[in-house]
Amino acid sequence: DDACKVARQVGYPVMIKASAGGGGKGMRIAWNDEEAKEGYRLSSEEAAMSFGDDRLFIEKFIEEPHHIEIQLLADNEGKVVCFPERECSVQRRNQKVLEESPSALLTPEVRAEMCRQAAMLAKAVNYRSAGTVEFLADKNGNFYFLEMNTRLQVEHPVTEYVSGVDLVEHMLKIAGQQPLPDSLTTEGIAENIRG
Repeated sequence: DDACKVARQVGYPVMIKASAGGGGKGMRIAWNDEEAKEGYRLSSEEAAMSFGDDRLFIEKFIEEPHHIEIQLLADNEGKVVCFPERECSVQRRNQKVLEESPSALLTPEVRAEMCRQAAMLAKAVNYRSAGTVEFLADKNGNFYFLEMNTRLQVEHPVTEYVSGVDLVEHMLKIAGQQPLPDSLTTEGIAENIRG
């Protein structure tokens, strides 16, 4: 019943997800109360079996979603640099297959706002290192925070190709208390296809 109450507050359709999850495990879409009850039960069971943690959360399900990632570097002086986004929408079984940069979906205004919010998040938690802020975007330019990965991801070379910046080098410099330079990013285009 609590799942239905939350789902109604969020607004159907909703995605029920394992809080300790990944790889699509423990995820269900619900379009109504009946599906929310069943999805909650099934997701909880799958999450407990897969992750040893049956906690779930419920979020708005975005139809025709685009998975957009903002790579950033944050130094010990509070400077945050955001790089051109990566679009990771081509997926199979909730695993990324193709990453490209820049995204054809984003307008300059939406791109700038995503970067602004990613930098705000990093500053709010005093983050120091390389990280990735992930968003889901819909076809109308609305976007929603998904998660922040506090590490480099396997697709980070796409950002390195586009920007010409060695992210690992800067992670090490940040760890050594060195500030980020005044200018880092350049424009380019890159794709990565996983086999």
